[in-house]
Amino acid sequence: MKKEIPLFKVFMSKDAAKRAGEVINSGFIGEGPQVKKFESELRRFFEADEAYNISTVNSATSAEHLLYHYFKKDRTLLENLYQGIAFTSCKWDALKPTDEVLTTALTCTATNWPIINSGLNLKWVDTDPKTLNMSLDDLENKINEHTRIITVVHWGGNPIDLDRLKEITDTATEKYGRKVIIIEDCAHSFGSTWKDKKIGFTGNFGTFSLQAIKHITSGDGGFISSPYASSTKSFNTLRWYGIDRDAGNRADFRCEADVEEAGYKYHMNDISAAIGRSNLEHADYIVNSNKSNGQFYKENLKGVDGITLINEFDCADPAYWLYSLHAERRDDLMRYLGENGVKSSRVHERNDLHTCTQQFKSHLPGVDEAVKTMLCIPVGYWVDQESREYIVDLIKKGW
Repeated sequence: MKKEIPLFKVFMSKDAAKRAGEVINSGFIGEGPQVKKFESELRRFFEADEAYNISTVNSATSAEHLLYHYFKKDRTLLENLYQGIAFTSCKWDALKPTDEVLTTALTCTATNWPIINSGLNLKWVDTDPKTLNMSLDDLENKINEHTRIITVVHWGGNPIDLDRLKEITDTATEKYGRKVIIIEDCAHSFGSTWKDKKIGFTGNFGTFSLQAIKHITSGDGGFISSPYASSTKSFNTLRWYGIDRDAGNRADFRCEADVEEAGYKYHMNDISAAIGRSNLEHADYIVNSNKSNGQFYKENLKGVDGITLINEFDCADPAYWLYSLHAERRDDLMRYLGENGVKSSRVHERNDLHTCTQQFKSHLPGVDEAVKTMLCIPVGYWVDQESREYIVDLIKKGW
């Protein structure tokens, strides 16, 4: 019997409407107590230690843009020595036009458009077709004295090799005498772990998406995770025009004090935060459902003719926002699944094909190879035991 199984489905808690309604009827719907509570609850979910800051914003794209804006200024940071034992002062020199941000082309445009819109020098790093993550071999070859930031994506929730990534950036920092920052785009990886630590909280900057079809949604929204607690005030000020809302030094409650650095209107409001708080209560269920479905596919699609599974590290525990695989005659499989009610897709077009990125054109043979055969199949909480067996049986029958 034909089943209808979507690739994405919005999760909305039964309590979300009530909680959001209470905010709507409260007379205050801007950034307020719900945002603060949501940030606190996110800290608990991610088991963030005291060194970490979480700042919510209105989208993951805003989170990315705020980070690049932040690094375009001279900053004094506290440098986490990764083991979480010691902290030392670290001076960050503002990005210059000749400085490079190394990034992946195989991702949502939300990863890379903030780099371009910040006027920074984008440089593509190839993809490893076996993982669909950034090729660390290519990264090692391309990193140079101009490299200041490396932005990686954990494709589908499958963590990149964070240990080797750190080794590469540490070597470059020592070799060129300039700090190389890692930004992890965690839009796909809410709840994924690397060596039992949640992705986005292993010592690097992270950006998360709370958009409609992600693991957890706040209607729309996102947040920054920062290993420097000292950055809290900067991000929270920059997300609201550059106004320090907690300063308490206004002569008139509606008139701001001096704005030292122009910011943006990127804050999250209490309506979104109320929705996010309601859905976050179900995060373990959602993440564990995705993990269970992903593991089922790994076990039952291994060795199937025409299918090659994506490599994962033993120390990683992916939360599978996407379950990706390689398929011979991929378009035929996609058509066959669709005819039987199962939605599938490549999900994201490679970013280097767009007109607005042609100035950064680069030869990316790994991306060329990956996009020929990659495909994502339904893996979310709505895929029950019967549905995942149906999908596996369809694939095993051939296309």
